[in-house]
Amino acid sequence: MNQKTTLPVWGILLVIGIAVLSRLLPHPLNVSPLAGIALFGAAAFKNRGLAIIIPIVAFWMSDVILNNTLYRGFYDGVTLVHSGMIWTYGAMILIALVGFFALRKISLPRLVGASLSSSFLFFALSNFGVWVSGTMYPKTIEGLAACYVAAIPFFQNTVAGDLFYTLAIFGGVAVAQSRHELRNSWSHLWNR
Repeated sequence: MNQKTTLPVWGILLVIGIAVLSRLLPHPLNVSPLAGIALFGAAAFKNRGLAIIIPIVAFWMSDVILNNTLYRGFYDGVTLVHSGMIWTYGAMILIALVGFFALRKISLPRLVGASLSSSFLFFALSNFGVWVSGTMYPKTIEGLAACYVAAIPFFQNTVAGDLFYTLAIFGGVAVAQSRHELRNSWSHLWNR
C-alpha cells in the first residue's frame, strides 16, 4: 500500500459515491465516511480543486437526502443548506489539506495518523461551530469548554468511524488494484 492510487476519475468518483451512500444505511451516531472521503479525494485526485470539491459535493448530496427524510423534523420545509454546514465542510477542507501533505506517499502509519488528525480537526471545528452558532451554551470560555466536554462521549465513534472508513476505502482500493495488476500480469496465459 506504499504508493499513490492510479484510479481513473470515474473510479475515484465510484469509490467516493459508494462511501457516501453508506451514510444512508443504519449506523452508530458520529460514524461517518467524511474523513475517509476527504483524505481519499486528496490522495487520489491530481487536481487539488477537484480533491476538495468532489467529496464536499458528494457529502452535501447525502446531507440533502438525510436532512429531508430522516432529519426532516429538525428543519422547516425542504433543506438544501443549514447553519452547521459551514463547520462540517470547513472541516472537510482542512482534512483534505491534511491529506495533501500526509498522504503524498500512502502507508498504514500515514493513513492512521491522517485519520486520527482528521478526527481531532473535525471534533475541534464542529463543536466550536455548535458553540459559536448555537444557543445551547453561553458565549463564554466556560460555555465553550462545556460544549467540548459534552461532545467527548461522541468522539470515540468519530475516531472509530474515521479509522474504519479511511482504512476500508484505501484498503479496498489497494486490494482492487493489486487484483487488477495480478490479473493483467497473468493475462498472457489466458490469451493463447
